[in-house]
Amino acid sequence: MLATDTPLTEVVTATQGLDIDNVPTLMGDTVSLNSQGKTTILYFFAPWCQVCHASIGNLQALFQKNENIDVVAIVMDYTGTKEVMGFTSQHQLTFPIALGNEAIKHAFEITGYPSYYVLNEENVIIGKSMGYSSELGLYLRSL
Repeated sequence: MLATDTPLTEVVTATQGLDIDNVPTLMGDTVSLNSQGKTTILYFFAPWCQVCHASIGNLQALFQKNENIDVVAIVMDYTGTKEVMGFTSQHQLTFPIALGNEAIKHAFEITGYPSYYVLNEENVIIGKSMGYSSELGLYLRSL
């Protein structure tokens, strides 16, 4: 995983051609992986990942309770959008679901799921983790 205190500009510079401001979403539009002036959690998951199934509800609860925190989930290693739609419907997710790819996986050094980064308002990584996290754990990493 990337080091804390890493600005996202370094991630983009190191991966020429990666546009993190226009990542396609499950709903057919685009989303930015940059923070938009508030703390942002980038949550990397796979629909087949059992730990992702167990922990994504904690992320949804945090998102619903904290308007000062943005969440973007990035789906990785999926077979098709139908599989992703099933996952998002099952968990009633209301935050954007970006469609990840190998370039994003490589740029963010994703080696397992779920993985997440917490960005501050200046797009600097202030927290990171891999594996299950409770709602409280996610919240504390976002402070």
